[in-house]
Amino acid sequence: MSKRFVSQGRRRFLLDSRVLPSALLLMAFGDARPALAATPACSDAHEPTPRQTAGPFFLPRSPKRTSLLEAGIDGTKVVLSGRVWSSQCKPVPGALLDFWHADDAGEYDIDGFRLRGHQFADGEGRYRLETIVPGLYPGRTRHFHVNVQPPNGAVLTTQLYFPNEPRNARDSLFDRRLLVATGDEDGRKTARFDFVLTLA
Repeated sequence: MSKRFVSQGRRRFLLDSRVLPSALLLMAFGDARPALAATPACSDAHEPTPRQTAGPFFLPRSPKRTSLLEAGIDGTKVVLSGRVWSSQCKPVPGALLDFWHADDAGEYDIDGFRLRGHQFADGEGRYRLETIVPGLYPGRTRHFHVNVQPPNGAVLTTQLYFPNEPRNARDSLFDRRLLVATGDEDGRKTARFDFVLTLA
């Protein structure tokens, strides 16, 4: 069987079965046109997002906001975004997302709500947070903390990590399934993660 036949067969299978979003197919098969951002795909292969400890620094009743940036906060700015899905591949509109993390120096604000805030996913399950890349502190790699809760559902507590961080390998809590996808957009760092919830 020739390599040409195998390649054409694989392409026909992917197109017929619609396994990949169209933008990924364009990139995979060398289309000369610039690829548009793919609509996030959910599939039966999506496993529920793993749970992790909240750690000692969670504070309830954080303010509602989509940006944690404010005067006096130093660090590399990043936009974290993504969607909240059910394990049945349906968006979860109105899901609560509560974020908190260390500042650029690796310190948490435990007297107030700097670098803390919550928001609700939109009608398509999308969220977007402007903040900074968390700093390092002893024993931990860079990470965001987040609680995700569907309307009238149970809270998922977890953490998100950055790829290619030297401390990932030495952090006992690090889980590669919780890596964000990083990039740049208009000269700004971006991070992306889709949460998958098991709904009752």
